[in-house]
Parts: sequence; structure tokens; C-alpha cells
Amino acid sequence: MTIPNYLTDDDHARISAAVAESERLSSGEIVTVLADRSDGYTDVAMVWGVLVALLALGTMALFPSFYMGLYDSLIADWGHEWTPRMILSLALGVVTIKFAAMMLLQLWQPLKFFLIPSAIRTTRVHDRAMRAFRLGAERRTTGRTGILIYLSMREHRVEILADEAIARKVEPGVWADAIGAMLSELRAGRTAEAMIAGTRKVGAILALHVPRETGDVNELPDRLIEL
Repeated sequence: MTIPNYLTDDDHARISAAVAESERLSSGEIVTVLADRSDGYTDVAMVWGVLVALLALGTMALFPSFYMGLYDSLIADWGHEWTPRMILSLALGVVTIKFAAMMLLQLWQPLKFFLIPSAIRTTRVHDRAMRAFRLGAERRTTGRTGILIYLSMREHRVEILADEAIARKVEPGVWADAIGAMLSELRAGRTAEAMIAGTRKVGAILALHVPRETGDVNELPDRLIEL
């Protein structure tokens, strides 16, 4: 499956410049991550497949003559008698076809993501953001001042996670303004501007709570990481 190209080389350069600019007035180290999606959601797709198959089985139990008649008309054989084995085989065939059809339908990504409950998307994005945070920002700086801005495109979700020195001073709700600014740009289809807006908002908050110290050096790369 091809991953969409959300950003140009110029967009990458502008985001890196925004990160460097936002870090000048604080000791914070901003890491930006852009993900196409945060999970494959195969389990959710399979649940939908099973639900559709069970619904078909229930419908067959309510209207068996319809399915039996359809089978007879397809094979043009009206002289046979329905045995328990034939009825069970028909049920198995119907369930298999419905399950396979639902799985194939979900290969169309807009439908697949539409069918994923919002709470599941939010949880999966948070879990993936936490993994990225632990790998790329948490305890990676001398003063524990790393912060991650994580944007997951398919789920339309943003996460901002801060290392302990920042988390002690900044309540999680403070990041809401930065997240709001990013989502506003994303709704307008401006991915690079979303990341730049979030970076600048986060930089202003960091400058307030963890101002730049003498001798502070850039410990984490300013470039955007794409997953």
C-alpha cells in the first residue's frame, strides 16, 4: 500500500526552521512526528467482517426459504431434497461470502477508517505517540526537556507529550491551544502549516515555563520524522 506524500521538501525545510526558531527562547527540545496512520486496525476490520457474517446467518435463520430458493435457482436443480448437510453447507457458504466481501470493502481506506470507532482511534494514536515519545524524546536530553508533537493523518488526531521537567510545570490541558491551532490548519488541508502552527504555540509555552538556560545546546534533531 502506497503511503501518501503529505509534504514537499520545502515543507520539511520550513518545519525544521520553525522548530529551530521555537527552541531559541527555551530549554525545550521539540521533536515533530508525522504518521500516515497509527495502526493497521486489522482487528477492527475482522470484527466488522464477523458482525456482517453473523447478521447474514441470522437473516438466513429467519428467511431460510429465500436462500434455499436462491441456491436452487442458481444451480437450476429443483428436484433434490434439502438435507441437514446441504443446509449447513449453504449457511457456511453464505457466512464465508459475507465475511470476505466485508473485508474486501474495507480495503477502501475511507470506509475502513469511517467504521473505526472514535475511541479506538484515539487510543491507538495515543499508544503510538507514546512509543514514538519514548524512542525519540523521553529522557533523551540532559534536563529532561524533550517534547513530542505527533500528528496522525488518517485518524485526524494530534498528541503532544512532554518529558518530566516540562510535565512538572505545564498541565496537559495547556497544550489544547496548540492542538486546536493544528487541527484548524488540517481542516483546511494545510499539513505543513498545521505542524508549524503547533510548533510555534508549543515554543511560546516552553519559553514561559522552561526559559533558555546559559550554555543550552541543541540535543535533538530539528527535522520532521515521517512514519
